[in-house]
Amino acid sequence: MKHSHLKNITLKHLLINDIKMIGLLFYPDKVIQALIKELPNPKWHAKLNMVYIRNTKENLDLIFEKFKGVAWINTSYFFKNKPLHNNNNNNDASLFKRRVYPTDYKKCPDSYIQKLILKKYALNTINSYVSAFEAFINHYKSKELNTLNEIDIRAYIQLLIKQGRSNSAINICINSIKFYYEIVLDMPNRFYEIERPRKQEKLPEILSKKEVLAIINNTNNLKHRCIVSLLYSAGLRRSELLNLKLTDVNSERMLIHVKQSKGNKDRYTLLSKKVLLELREYFKLYKPQIYLFEGKKGIAYSAASVVKIVKRAAKKGGIYKKVTPHMLRHSFATHILESGTDIRYIQELLGHSSTKTTEIYTRVATNNLQTIKNPLD
Repeated sequence: MKHSHLKNITLKHLLINDIKMIGLLFYPDKVIQALIKELPNPKWHAKLNMVYIRNTKENLDLIFEKFKGVAWINTSYFFKNKPLHNNNNNNDASLFKRRVYPTDYKKCPDSYIQKLILKKYALNTINSYVSAFEAFINHYKSKELNTLNEIDIRAYIQLLIKQGRSNSAINICINSIKFYYEIVLDMPNRFYEIERPRKQEKLPEILSKKEVLAIINNTNNLKHRCIVSLLYSAGLRRSELLNLKLTDVNSERMLIHVKQSKGNKDRYTLLSKKVLLELREYFKLYKPQIYLFEGKKGIAYSAASVVKIVKRAAKKGGIYKKVTPHMLRHSFATHILESGTDIRYIQELLGHSSTKTTEIYTRVATNNLQTIKNPLD
């Protein structure tokens, strides 16, 4: 194994009294300890169980020079190795400046929001990160932000678990905290010991074809009918539907061009002949100008309105389980899989980066299960 003859020192990012430090983590060793003493002003951090020195380029160079041939310096926690986010650029920081705060409320630093925008995070993600980070810093009102350490963060995460927060909410919280220290303060992988909750293996909720038709047939008007029909027949995410422009519907090729979707990817998906006929009628009646579905004053239709349309139509259609727009996308994928469509084509239609994401639909498809004879029958 490479470096097996060398001792091992792992570099960590620390922030002590608002000063960036280099933490040196190693197994007790007389040679390393003797060389550590030769570094400029080394100190011991009892809680984190490691030595630390000031984080300067000179000190970093000195570490490599001092331990050359003696110890392998593990920098995997110290230097950045992740690409920047490149999601859609549909964000606006001004909405945070307009918020009204209680007098004792600790606001998210402006540098945090600016960095999220600079990294091209989507507006929904910005909202989630800012809300989660503010909840965290307001939990520790009496402490200065840069004095918080792994122990404080772990205690906060444990509190969220006790409160019954979802794994998704806890992961967003961890990501929002890591973003501040690792991206805003430029200290990559500082919180290396924060445990994440195990990912829950939940199967997607699927509607039957009969239920989908019941929802479509119980919409209030032609516009609502087209919205629900497109969500299902093209397997669209709600945000993708709302961002569709008139020019994205290609009736000659019977395709819908989905632009800059999740992961900043473009793709084509199916356009139903039946939906195309309804869209033509809808266009004559509603006369949209830019977006396929527009609200007042020609702006894109709101996400909340789409949720209401689907819920209302489902209830009216006699479906009493909780129905969401995303369930229509799940149902589209499952139904075309059951009809024999290759999973790689489904992956392309849905815009998944990996077939692993798409494979979950094989666990809810029933076409193979129906061929198995029940032993009771």
